[in-house]
Amino acid sequence: MKIAPPIRVLVVDDSALARRAITDALTVDPGIEVIGTAEDAYRARELILTLQPDVVTLDLQMPLMDGLTFLRILMEHHPVPVIVLSNLTPAGSALAMEALQAGAVDVIQKPDGRNGVQELSRRLTAQVRAAATSKRRTSRQMAAVASSAALLPTTRSRVLVIGASTGGVEALRYLLPRLPANSPPIVVVQHIPPHFSRVMAEHLDRLSPFEVREAEDGDELRSGLCLVAPGDFHALIVRSSQGFRLRLTQTPPVNHCRPSVDVLFRSAAEQVGNDAVGVLLTGMGADGARGLSLLRAAGAATIVESEESCVVFGMPQAAIRLGAAQFVVSLESMPATIIDALESSNTR
Repeated sequence: MKIAPPIRVLVVDDSALARRAITDALTVDPGIEVIGTAEDAYRARELILTLQPDVVTLDLQMPLMDGLTFLRILMEHHPVPVIVLSNLTPAGSALAMEALQAGAVDVIQKPDGRNGVQELSRRLTAQVRAAATSKRRTSRQMAAVASSAALLPTTRSRVLVIGASTGGVEALRYLLPRLPANSPPIVVVQHIPPHFSRVMAEHLDRLSPFEVREAEDGDELRSGLCLVAPGDFHALIVRSSQGFRLRLTQTPPVNHCRPSVDVLFRSAAEQVGNDAVGVLLTGMGADGARGLSLLRAAGAATIVESEESCVVFGMPQAAIRLGAAQFVVSLESMPATIIDALESSNTR
C-alpha cells in the first residue's frame, strides 16, 4: 500500500517562541512536516517560492509587512491554503474576519502559553489536514448581493438551524444575505474561538436583511432574528411559554467541539421536530451528522452542502453517509432550497 507523502507546512510568525510552539504542535503528527519557518513576510515569500509548501500558518501582526497585506498579495499571485493564527482579542478578531474574506481557510487562537500542548496539537494538526485538501471559493460563488428574496407567507412558528465549520464563515456571508427579511428564527453554530463569534455576528448583521447577533442565554427565538452561538458555549433550543428560547451551556465538548452542531441539531429534533429545517454547511470532521439524522427522523427538512462548493466536505459527507440529507445542493443553490423547504413545510 502506497504511503501518502507528508503535508508540507511553512510556519510564518515574528515570534521565535511562537514558531517553536507551532512547529512542536505540528510535528506530533507523522503525516505533517514543517519544512521551514519565517519571521516576516519577505522571508516567507522566498520560502514559499522555493519550497512550495502545501499549507502556510500565518501570524497577522508582523514587522515590515503585516500578515493581512501579505495574505492578500499571496492569494492574488501564489494561492496556497493559509491558516491564520491570531490573538483573538476584539481587535485581533476583526483582523481575522478580514483574513477570511481575503482567502484564509480558517482562523485559530494563537498559542499564548495557556493552551495545553495536547489541545493545540489536536486542533492545529486537524486544521492543517483540512486545509491541505480544501478548495477555494470562486469570486462568482462569493459575490456580494443585496437580498431580493420575497417575503415568506406568515405561518406558525418554525426554526432554521445551521451548522458549519472550516469555510463556514464565508459560506454564511453568502447564504444569510440571500434569505428573506422575515425568515423564521435562525440559530447558527459555527466552530469558532471565543471573542471571534461576536465580531462574526456583527459582520453578518451588516450584510443581512434581518438582525444577526451573538446569542445570550435565554434569548427568545423570533422571526427576523439570527442568533450565533458564542465560542466555547453549546447552544440548545428549549420550549418556553412564548415559543422557543436558546439555552447556552458549557457542558463538555461534543466531537471535540464547543459549540457543537450535534448539540443544537439534537435539541431542534427533540423540541421543534418537523417544524425545523436543518442545514449543514462546509466543515471538517463529522459534527452535525448525527444531529441532522435525528432531525430527518423527526420529520424536519434537512439540507447539506454538496462537495462541489464545500471548502472542506467532511461534515456534509458524514451526514450523507448516515442518510441524514434530504437535499444535497451547492452553496449557490442553498438559499432557494431553504426557502422552498420553508414554504413547502407551511402546507404540512
